[in-house]
Amino acid sequence: MTTQPYNPAEDGAQMAFDGRMSYGDYLHIDQILTAQTPLSAAHDEMLFIIQHQTSELWMRLALHEIDAARRMIAADRAQEAFKMLARVARIFEQLNNAWDVLRTMTPSDYTTFRETLGQSSGFQSWQYRLIEYSVGNRNLAMLKPHAHRPDLMAKLEAELARPTLYDEALRHLARQGLPVPQDVLTRDLRQAWTPHEGVQAMWEVIYRDPTAHWQAYELAEKLVDFEDYFRRWRFNHLTTVARVIGIKRGTGGTSGISYLRRMLDVELFPELWSVRTTL
Repeated sequence: MTTQPYNPAEDGAQMAFDGRMSYGDYLHIDQILTAQTPLSAAHDEMLFIIQHQTSELWMRLALHEIDAARRMIAADRAQEAFKMLARVARIFEQLNNAWDVLRTMTPSDYTTFRETLGQSSGFQSWQYRLIEYSVGNRNLAMLKPHAHRPDLMAKLEAELARPTLYDEALRHLARQGLPVPQDVLTRDLRQAWTPHEGVQAMWEVIYRDPTAHWQAYELAEKLVDFEDYFRRWRFNHLTTVARVIGIKRGTGGTSGISYLRRMLDVELFPELWSVRTTL
């Protein structure tokens, strides 16, 4: 007996899209798939481009979620922020997995097109800089690579005028009656966070009696979860660069793995790590 090929239209699937919005129309697939323009004939340049373009898309979503989480926390709706923070952690898990694909490119492969990159480097990603600024690593020296773009400088300066994710979390906890030091609540927001003994003492209050401060305890763990995945992403970036270019300088002029190793030492929420030692 011959089985006829399945026709989705018989089950009611829409099959005609003249004058109607299709999947490709909604997602602007044609624009996305024509945004890859290799500058060499090297086979692996397409991998390199798509790796970085998709990373920028995930970072756009991360910024969307971080922004929403901050607004919820600022409105003392922290529980609604938990899902957003969990999603950001999963986004960085996805970004971590992407390094596995890029690591299939050998040093020999990369040398076939590296010169075509000129001075362009992921170091110059303004979305990545916005993520770092939004969660607390506010290094003002990192504004300079974007100085040629007034529109990007405006975005970054607007971010520097806002409380970071950590600042909003601490302000929220202060409003809940927890002993957050006053000087932390009035600090210069443009500056990078520096470890504070009073903030660590406040976290100790929460961690020593989680049941009495359950929402604050859960907020703390959501922040740690995010930073855990974020730091893994940095580590995988380091090992991928070491595997592909060794100790050569990056295309953007950085010291390469030496610079990336220094970034591994940056803690976004240092008191949430040090409190584990003092408990």
